[in-house]
Amino acid sequence: MKKTQDNLIKLNSIFIMSLLVANVVAGKMVNIYGLIVPSAVVAYAITFLCTDIIGEIWGKDEANKAVKNGFLIQLFSLFLIFLALRLTPADFAKDFNDKFQAVLGQSARMVIASLIAYLISQANDVYIFHKLKDRYQSKHKWLRNNLSTITSQLIDTAIFITIAFYGVVPDLLWVIISQYLIKFILALLDTPFFYYFTKEK
Repeated sequence: MKKTQDNLIKLNSIFIMSLLVANVVAGKMVNIYGLIVPSAVVAYAITFLCTDIIGEIWGKDEANKAVKNGFLIQLFSLFLIFLALRLTPADFAKDFNDKFQAVLGQSARMVIASLIAYLISQANDVYIFHKLKDRYQSKHKWLRNNLSTITSQLIDTAIFITIAFYGVVPDLLWVIISQYLIKFILALLDTPFFYYFTKEK
């Protein structure tokens, strides 16, 4: 991928889109071959790939900027969703409003869990990625891509699941382990994409 402003904008757009989709669908728990995980697991995994690509090509400052902008955009999107939820529905749409509330009206607890987990895990991802990059320079790209993401995903999973679902979901530890196993696999699977998008043109 060429180091152009247009490509940076595209990556940031994918990052933000994946982040917002993950927030919307996070409340749905799904069963993947016996592993109980929030349905946001795939969309959120893409955000780590995006910041790794941004960091590799455009540097640490741009990666951190993406993380900060993502946090601000999440806050703004939450405000707009809250506003939409508070508006009085049209008479003919009142039945639909309950479904709308159920999908978008996540509890404050889940929102707080998401924001805290996001800030800590994404900052950690950028930090570890660039520590390894500074140490190995152009060598071992797979190491910084995988180690930064795998470590950060564990932090994210533990924080989010504990805050959002403690006292609500039975066997919380199994939910954490389940989600992390899926994220671990996704982190390994994104390595070819990382190499493809960061190869020198």
